[in-house]
Amino acid sequence: MSNRTLSIDDRIYNYICDVSVHESELLLQLREGTALLEYSVMQISPEQGQFMSLLIKMINAERAIEIGTFTGYSSICIASAMPDNGHLICCDISPQWTAIAEKYWAMAKLESKISLYSQPADETLQKLLDDGQQNRFDFIFIDADKQNYIVYYEKALALLRKGGIIAVDNTLWSGAVADPANSEPGTRAIRRFNEKIRQDKRISYSLLTIGDGLTLILKEND
Repeated sequence: MSNRTLSIDDRIYNYICDVSVHESELLLQLREGTALLEYSVMQISPEQGQFMSLLIKMINAERAIEIGTFTGYSSICIASAMPDNGHLICCDISPQWTAIAEKYWAMAKLESKISLYSQPADETLQKLLDDGQQNRFDFIFIDADKQNYIVYYEKALALLRKGGIIAVDNTLWSGAVADPANSEPGTRAIRRFNEKIRQDKRISYSLLTIGDGLTLILKEND
């Protein structure tokens, strides 16, 4: 019996994917196409996408927000797992990447379940708050510019219902957060975020070693 998380080498990773990941042909096509693009490192892994789909089903999420859409892999995983009346709000500022996402949303027949807001995410989140959407969302995925993670988190927590979940990507930052010598801005931002939620009494949370680190946050109090 192991008393710590198993180290994942290529052999074990490939085994995990072989026995547990059920990736659709559409998602595979999108992932392989994105791998050829600049900034392809921003693409989430298939096992992470499948895990988030499972979360959506487990909490019966009908209203969700995605902060950082890129080419649409994660949004398809989220929206396709929601019921027919479910709706996902996507926040992204790159027309280059979201044009690819919109193409694949159409191919997946998910256009009616997804709304894209092409402006800074903090503006979209604030508009939702101004419109009285506090405590109305079931699931929020944060995967955007790291320097604004705390801003996104605070607004996301206000929008989230009690018992809802926030999933935050890249919270291990390729291991850089554990390197005291690394003072790169993104690394410092992730460290600040990790320390903030560690002290936050409004939530329960766990940092999972999925992908580049995925932190799951359960809202317990306002």
